[in-house]
Amino acid sequence: MSTTIRELEPKEVWNRFADINGVPRPSKKEQKITAFMVDFGKKLGLETTSDAIGNVIIRKPATAGLENKKTIILQSHLDMVCQKNNDTVFDFDTQGIETYIDGDWVRAKGTTLGADNGMGVAAIMAILESKTIAHPALEALFTTDEETGMTGAQKLSNDALKGEILLNLDTELDTEIEIGCAGGIDVSAYADYKEEATPSDVVAYHIVVTGLLGGHSGMEIHIGRGNANKIMNRVLFHQYEKHGLRLAQLHGGGLRNAIPRESEAIVVVPKKNQAAFEKEFKENAEHIFNELQPVETQLSISFKETKTPEKVMEASAQVAFLRAVAAAPCGVYAMSRNVEGLVEASNNVANIKVEAGKIAVLCMTRSSVESSKQDLAQSLAAAFELAGYKVEFTGAYPGWEPNPHSPILQVLKKIYVRLFQEEPNVAAIHAGLECGLLGEHFPHIDMISFGPTILGAHSPNERVSIKSVQKFWKYLLEILKNTPNK
Repeated sequence: MSTTIRELEPKEVWNRFADINGVPRPSKKEQKITAFMVDFGKKLGLETTSDAIGNVIIRKPATAGLENKKTIILQSHLDMVCQKNNDTVFDFDTQGIETYIDGDWVRAKGTTLGADNGMGVAAIMAILESKTIAHPALEALFTTDEETGMTGAQKLSNDALKGEILLNLDTELDTEIEIGCAGGIDVSAYADYKEEATPSDVVAYHIVVTGLLGGHSGMEIHIGRGNANKIMNRVLFHQYEKHGLRLAQLHGGGLRNAIPRESEAIVVVPKKNQAAFEKEFKENAEHIFNELQPVETQLSISFKETKTPEKVMEASAQVAFLRAVAAAPCGVYAMSRNVEGLVEASNNVANIKVEAGKIAVLCMTRSSVESSKQDLAQSLAAAFELAGYKVEFTGAYPGWEPNPHSPILQVLKKIYVRLFQEEPNVAAIHAGLECGLLGEHFPHIDMISFGPTILGAHSPNERVSIKSVQKFWKYLLEILKNTPNK
């Protein structure tokens, strides 16, 4: 673990960030970071508990003079999205994140950084261990598995918290205060297929789609970034219809909440069509590049000859697969009618695997309107069910309904103007936050979300602004001194 970031200000935050980035913390594998946080709280002599799902709660009494203020819940999630570049050798289960400074940004070497939501965790840790920061009574809630199901927030006990105000530190733009978010649901399509012997007189190719920006499937779905799975399907569909391409295997994308950056496939083409295939492949790739070039400047769609596979997908199954993926909605589905510029509903065709007679297509559907979420999920299901697939809906979580009259919102707005001489942008986001689920558990709690500027989350391009962390820290400390009385 690099120690360079430990020299940054505020040191108390960056040192804690360096500490947690030394602990592996993939979603659904939070045992190490949970144990680390429990040990951290107990070493401070603070009341520390952990539940069966791995959530950690650490309580700290109010500092002198602030005992009459309402108890504040500081909340962030422990897990991180684990994405790496194909040429990066890294094991998220065993290795700590390697960071470096790039101007005003802190980045990771070829992987996601873990600033989402590590910066929030680090800030809370710094407050818990401080002997000089003024604050009311605190409940620090560190949840698990936010990125792949929000199961930590879902399974939190209804009596786990006593606080009346919750500050979620998971917003990724320091000019915004979030008061609402989208809900989501995982849509998964599965099918078996028959394999058949590879035809004779064919040439095999390894097709690769790479160089895409990827990113957060909620925060960046509206930008028009390319989806590697949809691009690959487009290439295969075209070449199947034109030149009799047959598919042997395909791997594309990664986590549901990350726009897929890469996809690769093994295919065969009749030798008699080889020249035409290669010519039209290059032409088609150029067309796709030109379409996406304003956003995706590094997109590469390439092929090279490879070893001929023994088997390919049965032709009828291949047609059904290509048509189903082509029909599956991807990207922005609907814009909000109530909030200008807000995506209402979207879908991310996140991960596709075709191999050894098995097909899996994993999607993440989001919407700020529950009925719209269900409609989009059913549209996806219809596309795959018409192709004979089994479709499952799992991991549903609610949205967070905006409350523009929130008392804590008024406090945050006033402090922001006083500190930074401008109005904050009060908004709802298309990404999922745990506030919706926490609001179901604790309907009496007044909630708000803010945080430092993080760009490229859920991709190896993730980075956090150093100046923004300083701004966020100043803001957070001032908020803690000015929260409402009991």
